[in-house]
Amino acid sequence: MAFKPLHDRVLVRRVESDEKTKGGLIIPESAKEKPAEGEIVACGEGARKDSGELIAMAVKQGDKVLFGKWSGTEVTIDGEELLIMKESDILGIIA
Repeated sequence: MAFKPLHDRVLVRRVESDEKTKGGLIIPESAKEKPAEGEIVACGEGARKDSGELIAMAVKQGDKVLFGKWSGTEVTIDGEELLIMKESDILGIIA
């Protein structure tokens, strides 16, 4: 993939949720919500302070993250649907 986000932006691939509930019911495609969980595909180098000093990113490529339901901008790169969002839209890293 030849895409690198700029500044404090990240490229995220959504992680698909289970198609069955814990009770064994199958969830139809039309009733599924888009997952708010994903994996970082690429990161920018970080934001800059007014003085020009670089603020390092808290996430890195490969991290599994949780983000807000309506966070980011959906884009298609190399036929794959991904999200571009600011690092501040990420709620946390899943350990």
